[in-house]
Amino acid sequence: MTTRPLTQKTIGVLGGSSNIATGHYYRFLNEIVNARLGGWDIAETVIVGMNFGNIEAFLHADDWASLEAYMAKKVDALIAAGADVIVGVSNTLHKPMEAILASRDIDYIHIVDPTGEAIRKAGLKRVALFGTRPIMEMDYARRRYEEKFGLEIVVPNSDERAEIDRIIFDELVKDVIRPQSKARYLEIAGRLAREEGAEGLILGCTEIFLLIDQKDRPDFPMFNTTRLHCEAAVDYALTNALEAV
Repeated sequence: MTTRPLTQKTIGVLGGSSNIATGHYYRFLNEIVNARLGGWDIAETVIVGMNFGNIEAFLHADDWASLEAYMAKKVDALIAAGADVIVGVSNTLHKPMEAILASRDIDYIHIVDPTGEAIRKAGLKRVALFGTRPIMEMDYARRRYEEKFGLEIVVPNSDERAEIDRIIFDELVKDVIRPQSKARYLEIAGRLAREEGAEGLILGCTEIFLLIDQKDRPDFPMFNTTRLHCEAAVDYALTNALEAV
């Protein structure tokens, strides 16, 4: 017999980047917990939402200091609300998150880590990375994939990066899915496989899985950072809960 209340750790979700991604994080976290525990059980969560308008403005002004200060207040709100572990719903925002959480006494799950582990388990070494401009052009995510998981990261060319970024900000974060954008993403992925030797693709923005996923290219492994991040958060949250079921 399950002892009630069932004890599980509270997942703190730093949301709003974007609201679309945040909604899918909440859905995935609850679906995964229910799949593991059954019945009516879902995840215990605390969500603090940021204003994506602020995020977009700071990113496009390249104002990382203001972005970090803004995010730090939201992280502190999650801690005050009783979160046991923090996940941020954005690949891009893990650059300031690393700095913020380094000075705070709370666990967090870096979005690169479950994805890197999944790629390593799949036996791949050279993978392409799609995401926002910062993810593709700066080295903070790529370096973690390379140094922690021994991967070679391939990124699209300058024109392709601009197009991928535009589709994210103009379409995906607004839940707009266009067939021509899907075709373009798959075209770029195909080129990276043919010309750059990419063995798979990291969907390195938490909305990209809405546009393309594994069924679109069954022969080309795709790694959904959103789903993998949520799986890792549930692993953490249910460390002891399954023993009580």
